[in-house]
Formats: sequence, structure tokens, C-alpha cells
Amino acid sequence: MNLEQLQRTMLASVILPLTADEGMRERNAAGEPMEAVAGRFIRPNDRLTAFERLEIYNRQYWFRVQGAFQEDFPALRGVLGAERFEALANAYLQAHPSRSFTLRNLGSHLVDWLSANPAWAGRRIALALDVARVEWACVEAFDGAEFAPLTLAEIAGLDADSRLGLQPHLRLLALKYPADDLVLAMHQKQRQEASEAGTRGEETGQTPDERIRLRRRATWLAVHRVDFSLYYKRLTRPEYRTLLAIGAGRALPEALERGFDGARISPANQIQAVRAWFTHWAELGWLCRADAGSKEQ
Repeated sequence: MNLEQLQRTMLASVILPLTADEGMRERNAAGEPMEAVAGRFIRPNDRLTAFERLEIYNRQYWFRVQGAFQEDFPALRGVLGAERFEALANAYLQAHPSRSFTLRNLGSHLVDWLSANPAWAGRRIALALDVARVEWACVEAFDGAEFAPLTLAEIAGLDADSRLGLQPHLRLLALKYPADDLVLAMHQKQRQEASEAGTRGEETGQTPDERIRLRRRATWLAVHRVDFSLYYKRLTRPEYRTLLAIGAGRALPEALERGFDGARISPANQIQAVRAWFTHWAELGWLCRADAGSKEQ
């Protein structure tokens, strides 16, 4: 086989899902015996057959992507327990294998996939989805782009036709549970365990934490970055809706109208709220020019 054929055969073999006992499958997706496939491009040695040598790469690939996925979603693992989480991770990674040069993108389809396959989360599907949303938002916020923020003076000069942009690293979430508290606690636990033991996820017998008893409560959340550190900020529903409209390119009057639609807040209190919002947004650097992305290119 030529170089391209060799590379494609090797890739298909390495990403082949493992068996239940974490070994290489006897046949590939086309039904070919993997022993014969391995023999086409791998030589046996005095200790291992061609199949056994290929199996090392197959197993190490899966152990690496499973580990990276677990590192990105420790709170989801805490909610579901180790056994259910491992089954979910394997099913998800088979449906959405890594297609990028970076493992950062592994979880990019998780929320949509889990929404379409709720059985993998069992009775905790609603909480699992909220936790997955927050944890993926953390990944996006951590390395999202950042443009020059608007100053308070620039914000003060806005008029009725003004359109703003939001920092790309700012993620806005509407949740059924206050899942940010749970995610924060689990991520802190993950960092502590990594610091103390140098490894993560050693408690393979973990079961869902019986103390996780979050009550449903509508929660609006912003996940953002300041000086390369992640933060969560709870929002009111009008504030969340206003930011969402700004991010969608709505002019300020329309964005504010959408934000306060249905809210029982007097006009005077609305004005006070808007002043407080814009002051805080400016302090956090959330607002930028609507065309900031095109100017950076």
C-alpha cells in the first residue's frame, strides 16, 4: 500500500472502539479480521504478534481521549457516577470521534447528542444536561477570543441606533438548575485531587454523590474569563435576555425591549437596572464594537 493508504488504514485501526474488556476488536467495521489487517503493515517481533502491537496503539488512543473527556466533564461524572459516565463517554465518542488536531473540541457535540440520547443519563437527564452545558461553556470561555472592550465613556456616547458586540469568550446559559454551584465544587475537587495525587479519577468505583440534591430553579448564567481565569456570574432574566439580544445584533432599544418583555418592573426601576448593568458589563469588559471581529482579521 502507498503512504496515504497506510495512514488511512492505521487511523481506522487506531480509532476502532475497544471491546468491553478494553482490547482491540477481532474485526473492523467492514468485517475484516484485524489480525489480517495488522499483518499488512506491521511486522511481528519475538514477543508480540502484529495484532498485539497494533492493539497497543488502539488502546492508548482510547485511553487518551477517554481521559481528556473526563477531565473536561468531572461534574457530569459526579452526577452520573463513574460506571454510567464511562458508558456515556464511550457511546458519545463512538458517535463523535475526535476530528480535530486538538482534544479541546472533544465535547463540542455533547449537549446536542445527550439531548437526542437521554437514556444514557437516566433519571438525571435534566440536571446532566445543565451540568454539561456549564462545563462546555467553561471550555469555550477559557480559550475564546477577546477584543478591545468598550470604555464607560464610549458606552455613555451610545444612541438609539447603536449596536454592540459581546466578547466571544462570554457564554450565556439559561438553566433549569443552579448547576454552576455544583460544577464549581466539582472542578475545585478535581484540581485538589490532581494536586495531591498527581492523577485524576482514581476512584473508579465512584457512584453518584448522594449529597447532590439540587432543587430545580430557573437560573441565568454568564461564564466568562478575566485575566485567564474563569468566572460565573448569575444574571436576572431581563439581563440575560438583553445580553442575548445584544449578541444577536439587535439595536439597543430593541435589545432592552426584549429584555424587559413580560417583566413586572416599573420604568424607574428598569432605568436603574440598565445603568447598573452597563456599569458592571463595562467593568468586566463584556462589551465591544459590533464589528470587532472583522476589524481583528
